[in-house]
Amino acid sequence: MKKTFILNILAVSTLFTACKKDFLGRQPQDQYSNSTLWTSASDASAALAGVYNGSSVTYANEAGWAAATWIVYLDCVSDNGYNQYPWEGFQAYGNGSVNPSTGDASAYNYSGITRANFFLENIGKTPMDGALKANMIAQVRFIRAYQYFLMSQLYGDVPLITKLLSPAESIAAVRTPKADVVKFILSELAAAAADLPASNSSGDGHITRGAAFALKARVDLFNGNYADCIADCQEVSKLGYSLYPSYSDLFRMTAQYNNPEIIASVQYVETPSANANGVLGVMPSNSSGGWSSIDPTQGLIDAYEMDNGKPITDPTSGYNASNPYVNRDPRLAATILYPGAPFKQAGATANTYYDPLSPSSPDYYASGNNTSPSGYVVKKFTSNLGDFDNLFQSGLNMTVLRYAEVLLTDAEAKIELGKIDASVYADINLVRQRAGMPSVNQTVYNNQTSLRALVRNERRVEFAFEGIRFFDIQRWKIGHEVMNGPVYGMKLGNIDPATGKYTATGAPLQLETRTFADKNYLWPIPQSEIDIDRNLKQNPGY
Repeated sequence: MKKTFILNILAVSTLFTACKKDFLGRQPQDQYSNSTLWTSASDASAALAGVYNGSSVTYANEAGWAAATWIVYLDCVSDNGYNQYPWEGFQAYGNGSVNPSTGDASAYNYSGITRANFFLENIGKTPMDGALKANMIAQVRFIRAYQYFLMSQLYGDVPLITKLLSPAESIAAVRTPKADVVKFILSELAAAAADLPASNSSGDGHITRGAAFALKARVDLFNGNYADCIADCQEVSKLGYSLYPSYSDLFRMTAQYNNPEIIASVQYVETPSANANGVLGVMPSNSSGGWSSIDPTQGLIDAYEMDNGKPITDPTSGYNASNPYVNRDPRLAATILYPGAPFKQAGATANTYYDPLSPSSPDYYASGNNTSPSGYVVKKFTSNLGDFDNLFQSGLNMTVLRYAEVLLTDAEAKIELGKIDASVYADINLVRQRAGMPSVNQTVYNNQTSLRALVRNERRVEFAFEGIRFFDIQRWKIGHEVMNGPVYGMKLGNIDPATGKYTATGAPLQLETRTFADKNYLWPIPQSEIDIDRNLKQNPGY
């Protein structure tokens, strides 16, 4: 078992280059001629690299930036985060003001699907080993299925295109019902799994069987196919995955190779080019050389339990609102840099204390100089700044699927089916105990309702800023509950410069007021796409 998929930046794409304006029917403009490309296994490998290199949704027209961007920024469309810069595109989706012309963060893109279709229509003619060919086909089918998963989750009905289109066909496509797209995704993943290897020790980052079953489990869960979801999770478990021992180190460069938890990841190379991970720098605050683009909310901080396993709303939990960060779930400190937390400023050799409250601090929340207006900073991927020479050109891989999700997916599916047995608690306990939390109190969480609330909160804190929360809000239909009204940050107070002790003395910072309507469960089809293809109909409410 080895880390897998999504964007194999290590492979050189000789087949395709990114297009700034791309529509689903356009043929690759720089493709080799079919008479010369499909003549050997090495040609097929080059074509496969092109599919990998174009498999992420496009953002800022840079593949390396794109995939990582979507993983971390998507939480700003949820109650976990706030995107303070409107021009980055995600703020409007989060506060409900998005419209069909707000296309900066659009995920409606058929570039990767077109590349996959081109590969699948031509690979059959290549003289090469049959098993290797089947494996390549399976990889591309997975990539295409993943693209359709993202688009159908965000937009609902989307054109289901499985072949190359003529120019006339490309501007006459109609939206396929989401149920049919989901059926296609599940069928493709099941078929791909049969021809994918159980492990991959080559270091090329290509997908394995575990990725197919893990993604299928996610899709089945999201669509209420609970029995199939449980079977998918069992298939992943047979492949030998396990949790990495340290939650805080799981997201470091030192843990990204031969990690038993990582099932699928976006891979990068530390180099001054599009092959590098360019998104890390948007997270730290000014003193660490970052932009504070993605700002955690107070709602997320409050979701972390006390380290005794009790929620902070429990009067017996020991929570102190004046000193709110002590004795909390260790995942809070691993994920969020909060007021008074120790950290190293850029270029420093010794720890200091993060201070967003003092006007003289380089991280003062109201300075307007790349500091967090919420007072909180995403720490999960940059917990050790010494790992990076350049935050905007790092080699940190970004996780897309990991075994902890499979465990909580299995638990949730069983809870929804009412099949609450020892395996449900075992799944949740593995995740909690790895983080340093106590096992589930079975006298408190002893029925479907309480366990449902528990596993939902576990997903929120375990996967914060991994691009999952909005999808959970969407499928649980809790948008009106968690995405309406004021969004808050830290409470005003003071930091003891000698000890880092934070004392809350004032009101919480208000970041914005959000409005959520049923339409916001889906994103608007970009107006630019409707202008091209008049057969496309807009999502309701837009």
